[in-house]
Amino acid sequence: MAEYDFDVLVIGAGPGGYVAAIRAAQLGLKTACAESRETLGGTCLNVGCIPSKALLNASEKFDEAMSGVLAKHGVKFSGVELDLSAMMADKDKAVTGLTGGIEFLFKKNKVEWLKGLATFQDAHTVQVGDRTVNAKNIVIATGSSVTPLPGVTIDQKVVVDSTGALTLEKVPEHLVVIGGGVIGLELGSVWKRLGAKVTVVEYLDQLLPGMDGEVRKEAAKIFKKQGMDLKLSTKVTGVAVDGGRATVTVEPAAGGAAETLQADAVLVAIGRRPNTEGLGLDKIGLQLNQRGQIETDHDFRTAVDGVWAIGDVIPGPMLAHKAEDEGVAVAENIAGLTGIVNHDVIPGVVYTHPEIAGVGLTEEQAKERGEIKVGKFPMMANSRAKAIDDTAGFVKVIADAKSDRVLGVWIITSVAGTMIAQAAQAMEFGATSEDIAYTCHAHPTHSEAIKEAAMAVQGKPIHM
Repeated sequence: MAEYDFDVLVIGAGPGGYVAAIRAAQLGLKTACAESRETLGGTCLNVGCIPSKALLNASEKFDEAMSGVLAKHGVKFSGVELDLSAMMADKDKAVTGLTGGIEFLFKKNKVEWLKGLATFQDAHTVQVGDRTVNAKNIVIATGSSVTPLPGVTIDQKVVVDSTGALTLEKVPEHLVVIGGGVIGLELGSVWKRLGAKVTVVEYLDQLLPGMDGEVRKEAAKIFKKQGMDLKLSTKVTGVAVDGGRATVTVEPAAGGAAETLQADAVLVAIGRRPNTEGLGLDKIGLQLNQRGQIETDHDFRTAVDGVWAIGDVIPGPMLAHKAEDEGVAVAENIAGLTGIVNHDVIPGVVYTHPEIAGVGLTEEQAKERGEIKVGKFPMMANSRAKAIDDTAGFVKVIADAKSDRVLGVWIITSVAGTMIAQAAQAMEFGATSEDIAYTCHAHPTHSEAIKEAAMAVQGKPIHM
């Protein structure tokens, strides 16, 4: 009789968990994955990355048709109407296809799906529903959930979180977004394009915490131009709901006179926190850090032998692709191989229009570490952007002054999310700005702006 039911048991079937399970199975390990949600894919596929991108795409198409912006390209519309239910159905179809795809991959790779919430009994045993299973290695990949705002009740009708904002039954006349981070700006953009007045309330003095300072300032200009009302350096002190409407009370972050905002919907998007409740971590003696995260070593081992952790429950950016890479790495480490994730090169993307993307250090962070050189190239000087009249934004390359090694790249343009992959790959290989500058880029493409920004590091851009 085998000592364990499984070689590997993964708790959570989000981007980190399902990838870890599939990779472990590919490596010949008997693998199971415990997931309490009715569908696989976690927050990202079910109520996060995928449905939000579907609505961002659909709302952008509607806005282009409705606003008349396409007329200058010779495309004219009349009688444009919004069918919100059809848009939502299209979003749901995308989600269903992808979550079903993961279930197929589990079957293909012989990963057993244990349906239910997993709770530790000891370091090698978990209870999943009415079933008790044990495993030689257990990977915690339970992801994260919305951080609540103290004193504000989310009813998913008037006051919603990111999940509720994906399923509103009608376009609100006025949407107040609490939080000027990625989620708030993406979902705010969706409803702004569909006709809502959008007010973003951010406690800090700029949008997009953690991003390059120049990018944050430019983003604010762009969103203001698009019609968003931005209340920066402002805190929310209360939200009261009455008769299907909300009264949001705000005041300056530094203190001062309060004012009220009347809204049909309020989106609370102030961040996310690790999902560790209900795991029974106390039974295995696993302590959380001050931020409620599980600490691991370089190989994703926790302080408890045989227990590993990846994704949003451990330190680092809460990004699906970071979790996926960690999922591959932890499976390979369990199998005795060498799984590595370079956490210095994790790209981040904001899928607004234009998109905003970055990888590596901000200019502020780089300056703290030593002398740097910065090259910047505006998209208004890029031939492809000019040809399609979509010239907002720039590319910024930050390099070490002595070695010329690229330390960070920041991009604002319509396809920044795709372009940032080139920068990440270059940095993974230790590229210098000169390496990028002397790499031939196809013309006319947005990516030529990366080449030109790299040339600007050396003080020799061609097209400006």
